[in-house]
Amino acid sequence: MNPLQLPKTPAPQRVSVVVVGAGPAGLTVANILRPAGVDCVVLETETREFIEQRPRAGVVEEWAVRALEERGLAENLLRTAQRHTACEFRFDGRRHRFSYGELTGKNHYIYPQPMLVTDLVREYADVRDGDIRFGVRDVQVHDVDTDQPSVSYTCPRSGQRQVIHCDFVAGCDGARGVTRRALTADRLPVARHDYGIGWLSLLAEAPPSSDCVLFGIHQDGFAGQMPRSPEVTRYYLQCPPGDDPEKWPHERVWAELRRRLAVEGAPELVEGRLIEKRMLDMHDYVVEPMASGRLFLAGDAAHLVAPIAAKGMNLALHDALLLGDALVARLTQEADGNSSGLDSYSEACLRRVWDYQEFSQWLSDVYHGSAAGEPFRRGTTLARLRRLFTSPVAAAAFAEQYLGTAERY
Repeated sequence: MNPLQLPKTPAPQRVSVVVVGAGPAGLTVANILRPAGVDCVVLETETREFIEQRPRAGVVEEWAVRALEERGLAENLLRTAQRHTACEFRFDGRRHRFSYGELTGKNHYIYPQPMLVTDLVREYADVRDGDIRFGVRDVQVHDVDTDQPSVSYTCPRSGQRQVIHCDFVAGCDGARGVTRRALTADRLPVARHDYGIGWLSLLAEAPPSSDCVLFGIHQDGFAGQMPRSPEVTRYYLQCPPGDDPEKWPHERVWAELRRRLAVEGAPELVEGRLIEKRMLDMHDYVVEPMASGRLFLAGDAAHLVAPIAAKGMNLALHDALLLGDALVARLTQEADGNSSGLDSYSEACLRRVWDYQEFSQWLSDVYHGSAAGEPFRRGTTLARLRRLFTSPVAAAAFAEQYLGTAERY
């Protein structure tokens, strides 16, 4: 081919912020930057259709909803989400309802992550005409420890490499994303914890059997029911780590759920088609600090908390709210280049991250202690549960951690 006929590499672009990843964290950051007049680009390796349908978390804490509402990002959530004010522990053959709404005046919102992502994409891309590029390949971050970072990727349509120069990079691309690997490979330590247990995660086309979350504490393993909508329910079953989901056919799943959640006076589970079945090995990690140079991590790129306490999406939103506000303060003239929020970003995030990690560990002992095969652990597990329903102080402490009300961001 004549060299003059070779396709030209597009000229590098420049924006203030490149957001890598279009999950709840990345989209929240982008939706904070856009109305503040900060130019940004969001890069996402998946398609829009995929991220708007991907089953994930469903519990949003009230403080997070209020923070989204303040930024005009919670209209659909507030209109359609279910409000939960109680959860139910099942142990010793009986139902024990914990009404945290009566105790605190606070509630949880049940709003599946795909719906929140859909709302945030629509607001950023369709309403605010933000720049979001789906299906990009081979994303790489460069020179983040200098004042001239950049992000490159392969365009899915042209096959050409694109380069975007920027002032800051927001790494919001999850546990398997490129931004975390770019930092932890040789620069930042990662604290890890493995619970040594597995959960079979199930999504069923079936209405929930209760109006609240159920925690089944059973000698053969934990079972959980998490309502997602009037027609769809999330279930969990404790199993050996690394277990094969194909060993759990429809009949075995429902038989085990009925057995582990069975207590006197409880309504029968409504059986339905299993539309998702995957294995989760329970583990956590924390990248500390959550930033290096001009790269700031948020959400699962910075920390993973097992779904034991339903904290993952809430931590991602907490990070994003702090990071978005700090970037606006640094990059807008009105703020006169205030960098204090970015300087303290990692420390401020990690206070809540470690608090939620500790609560997840405590709750794991409650969920799984009776199935450990050790009479001593079973005894201490039941002591914790009984204290929760007999001690106002223990109940208040649990409610504070369960609702995430201990500290405002």
